[in-house]
Amino acid sequence: MAQSIKISDDEMEHVRREAELSSRSIAGQITHWIRIGRSIERSPEFSYADVRAALLGQVSPDDLSGEEQEVYIEDLLSATSEATPEQKAFFKQRRKKGLGAGLDPEGRLIQQGTSSDT
Repeated sequence: MAQSIKISDDEMEHVRREAELSSRSIAGQITHWIRIGRSIERSPEFSYADVRAALLGQVSPDDLSGEEQEVYIEDLLSATSEATPEQKAFFKQRRKKGLGAGLDPEGRLIQQGTSSDT
């Protein structure tokens, strides 16, 4: 029986792009990635438990295999990509003051203003 799930817009953008490149339906692409993930987690050379332990700070990421380090970095980046409410409030205040950094339309890093109270 088919079921509906919620997937972020960012992830759906990746799914759509890969599905088109691989001539798969969106459901087919997601199913494909699920099978790959399941195979990786079951592999004797790959331990998601070790990746999880590194994410929890229980082991050093340096102790992970190359493949495990890639998953570690991906998981670490996804876990830190959503700002906390405190971080959102902090950056909202900085924007109000005209302070901050970002990318211009050409993709160059730019900095706005300076502040002695930051």
